[in-house]
Amino acid sequence: MTLGFASMETVTIIGYLAAFCSMTSFTPQAWKIIKTRDTSSISAPMYALTVLGFALWLAFGLLKAEWPIIITNGVCLILSAFILLMTVLPGAKREAVADAIDPTGRGGDTSPR
Repeated sequence: MTLGFASMETVTIIGYLAAFCSMTSFTPQAWKIIKTRDTSSISAPMYALTVLGFALWLAFGLLKAEWPIIITNGVCLILSAFILLMTVLPGAKREAVADAIDPTGRGGDTSPR
């Protein structure tokens, strides 16, 4: 079946690429927070809305039993919720979480804290 200019296979590939980009887009920010322990430039209200949006998309996917929506938004929810959590945690707790994830400290950065 064709959809005008694109086949269903092309549409599916585009969907998978979009899902991959969405799921991995939060990884650099999360890793930067772990490395630097700095969240001063992160907007907590923006991430709160993002987390809520992903939670709602996840609920939508669950209600419709649509696995691509469930998986993509579940992963995005976890990553964006981690960033939000790190943003609202006090400095000492943020340090403890980052140290638990990266015990070598600051992602291998040897500069003083």
